[in-house]
This record gives sequence, structure tokens and C-alpha cells, in this order.
Amino acid sequence: MKQLNFIRNVDIIRSISYNQEEILQWIIELHCPNGFELDPTYSIGNFYKGRIPEPKYKFDINPMAPGVIQADVIALPFKNNSINSIIFDPPFIVGMPKDGKPGIMRTRFSHYRKIPELWEMYWKAIKEFCRILKENGILVFKCQDTIDSGRQYLSHIEIVNMAKKADFYTKDLFILCVSNRIIRQARQFHARKFHSYFLVFEK
Repeated sequence: MKQLNFIRNVDIIRSISYNQEEILQWIIELHCPNGFELDPTYSIGNFYKGRIPEPKYKFDINPMAPGVIQADVIALPFKNNSINSIIFDPPFIVGMPKDGKPGIMRTRFSHYRKIPELWEMYWKAIKEFCRILKENGILVFKCQDTIDSGRQYLSHIEIVNMAKKADFYTKDLFILCVSNRIIRQARQFHARKFHSYFLVFEK
């Protein structure tokens, strides 16, 4: 029987990883060879703590790091068709704890009462990104599906549909897994989310 020859020991870019920096490096290698030009939700710059280069433009609605300019993702200070690439890491958080206190994460990041309100912000942001991106420009959108009030919300599907409506092409998808997550709810009715997505869109 003829033996097939397989290529071995070759670094392959995969669609799944437990390492966020690895996924970002893969996205840069495949789709953004000059790195990310704009991060409109920079926060404290966790994407760039390792080997990922800082973006040229850094914005946040509530700046928390030096060099970050205050701006809202739905109204960015750029001309039409002027940006090559955007990485967008919006809030996933909805609702408030029973004690009514926002806590560290809700204070640090924006949060919304209900998922439809969060999705409305996503839609406005996508339209704004479409306005400022050049033709063939790249949008990298980090997102996570959510369970709210016992209902499943598949945000990654909703975002893909929004992007298509705004004339983006879904060019790639990466899944970031986590090995452990704190679960406080004793009883559950849905599988717990141990992953998030990096969606790559092209204008």
C-alpha cells in the first residue's frame, strides 16, 4: 500500500486557542499586517501587554490610561473612509446585582440593563466603523454570547447579521476558550459560556 506523505511540524493558524495574544497575533498575520490602527474601547490596554503593538489611535468613552482620548464609538472623530483597521472590544455586561451596587467590572466598563440595549449600541458602532473604514478595511470584533434572565442570547450571530446588513463580509472567526470560570449559580438551565469570539469583518 502506498504511504501518504503528510506535512509535519508546520505552524498552522487555528480557529481556536486558550491564549488571547496568540489569536491576536494570528489575526495580524492573516488580516492586519500593519497591526491595528484604531482601538475605540482601549480601557487600560490589556491587548497590548505582551507582543501586540499599540494602535495608532486610542479612544475610550471613559479614558483610564495615558494617551487615550475621550470618544464614543458611535461618533468617532475621523473622516469617511480614513481608517485601515479597527479592533473593538465592547462591554458584554448587562443587568445589575441584587444589591444594586455596580461593582468593579461595571464601574470600569459600560454596562446595559438588557441585551437588546447592548445590541443597539453594537449596531450603531458597526455603522460608524463602516463609515470610517477604507474599502477592504478590517474590523475585528470581540464578543461573547450571554444568558440573561434565563434566556439565551447568541450575540455572535446577531453581530454577524448586523455586519452583513452594513455591507461587511465575515472574513474569519476565532474562538478564545478559558479553562476555568467562577460559577455562582447552583442550578443551571443552559451550558455555561467558556469561550468568546473574535470576529473578523472586511468592508
